Amino acid sequence: QVQLVESGGGLVQAGGSLRLSCAASGNIFSINVLGWYRQAPGKQRELVATISGGGITNYADSVKGRFTISRDNAKKTVNLQMNSLKPEDTAVYYCNSWPVQYYYWGQGTQVTVSS
Repeated sequence: QVQLVESGGGLVQAGGSLRLSCAASGNIFSINVLGWYRQAPGKQRELVATISGGGITNYADSVKGRFTISRDNAKKTVNLQMNSLKPEDTAVYYCNSWPVQYYYWGQGTQVTVSS
């Protein structure tokens, strides 16, 4: 009933930065915990970061210190600022709720980091 649209991906060199955005197409953005996920071809989808309605954040060890997740409940967006990107960050990035995915998975946004 509510879909999320990811944007902001692209091709960057190692050490570069990208800012991903996730926007809700419906009027429902009240799920407490939202997260960014990523998946590389042939790999299992993994959780990158989460943020609660109160602003509590958690990060995968692989991105801690480099990525920052934020949300704007009024604008119905959740963002992921990615700095010091590494080739291993290359994946399709998706947003959804956590731990249960209440939203339909979107198309994601491709992030490619070259070395």
